[in-house]
Amino acid sequence: MTALMWVLGIVLFVVGLLVSIAWHELGHLSTAKLFGIRVPQYMVGFGPTIWSRHKGETEYGIKAIPAGGYIRMIGMFPPGEDGRITARSTSPWRGMIEDARSAAFEELQPGDETRLFYTRKPWKRVIVMFAGPFMNLVLAVALFLTVLMGFGVQQQTTTVGSVSPCVIAQTDGKRDTCKKSDPASPAAAAGLKPGDRIVSFGGVPTDDYNALSDRIRVSAGKDVPIVVDRKGHDLTLHARIATNTVPKKDSSGAYVRGEYVKAGFLGFGAATGVVRRDFGDSVTWMTDRVGEAVDSIASLPAKVPGLWDAAFDGAPRAPDSPMGVVGAARVGGEIFTLHIPPTQQLGMALMLVAGFNLSLFLFNMLPLLPLDGGHIAGALWEWLRRSLARVMRRPDPGPFDVAKLMPVAYVVAGVFVCFTVLVLIADVVNPVRIS
Repeated sequence: MTALMWVLGIVLFVVGLLVSIAWHELGHLSTAKLFGIRVPQYMVGFGPTIWSRHKGETEYGIKAIPAGGYIRMIGMFPPGEDGRITARSTSPWRGMIEDARSAAFEELQPGDETRLFYTRKPWKRVIVMFAGPFMNLVLAVALFLTVLMGFGVQQQTTTVGSVSPCVIAQTDGKRDTCKKSDPASPAAAAGLKPGDRIVSFGGVPTDDYNALSDRIRVSAGKDVPIVVDRKGHDLTLHARIATNTVPKKDSSGAYVRGEYVKAGFLGFGAATGVVRRDFGDSVTWMTDRVGEAVDSIASLPAKVPGLWDAAFDGAPRAPDSPMGVVGAARVGGEIFTLHIPPTQQLGMALMLVAGFNLSLFLFNMLPLLPLDGGHIAGALWEWLRRSLARVMRRPDPGPFDVAKLMPVAYVVAGVFVCFTVLVLIADVVNPVRIS
């Protein structure tokens, strides 16, 4: 049964992945057709085509490798200086440029002269290229809101799950029993019991564990009144908050692995429960996740050595290590083997797909070819050049030839391929695990 649920989790993630890719490409397709650009192909996946069908002027299909997708638009790059596709040169860089230009015109048909991508105004090209990532952002927000406001998420609550009998430095992870020299924990001394729900701390009402934790940390050495709900009755306790070595927290409230600080310590373990958030809290939560995702993308180069060690030297895989499609699929399988309610399994799976879509949005917005952000940057640069020419009463410089950046695009693509292969190897031999 466990193996079956594991396979089910993988299948559901792959379906979510395919839907996300198709949704992304639909954004490009719909806006391209809206602006009259001819689109010969709309494909989900790469490699050999396993199914396709022509509808109107576009071939719609699914390919064998569910690792991406594309639409093909006519005239992605402008012609050469002579108005035609320049002949191949012996220069490898020129060859790359003209190969890209040839591909942009290879299916040119009579009447397409007015339906080329590069002939559209820059703002229209920006919309076409932005529409794909934007669709991923819309899907991510919809899934996050569905889970946060509908299913709810398991998280620590202000209900007491356990009470520490004494104060033990949390760097001393191997010791879980008290010595005679260890002082009693403030929670135990105040009479806090499992099942108590902390209603207020220091006169400040609280229903969020992270906020409660932060207030405890800054209250070292203070005598603090604590109001708890015990079996339906409010009870006021008094605790003198101790100073202890505790894990460091980052700006989002997450613990920083391997780093500790001196801070206030009450001495209780929070019970976990399914908590539904309102719309405002959900927006705040999503904003924090966007910030974390941006930081994660910015830190990718620094994580390469750790990935290499995990893939080839057997080093432990960091919990925040980058994952590819294979790694995410394995996590999707693990989710459905966890001993939690089915609704929470489904909620976690939707969260995984939502996080994947958020990453797709941010990654594709990088101003680098061949990503969507590279084409957006090219269109914006053309708009700036033409605007400056009009203001300074100079001749129109014409469309910006993005094809000249293709050598850089090939280098960027090569780096991405190498990184993807490294992540794939690490996902296979030393995967990230959630259980």
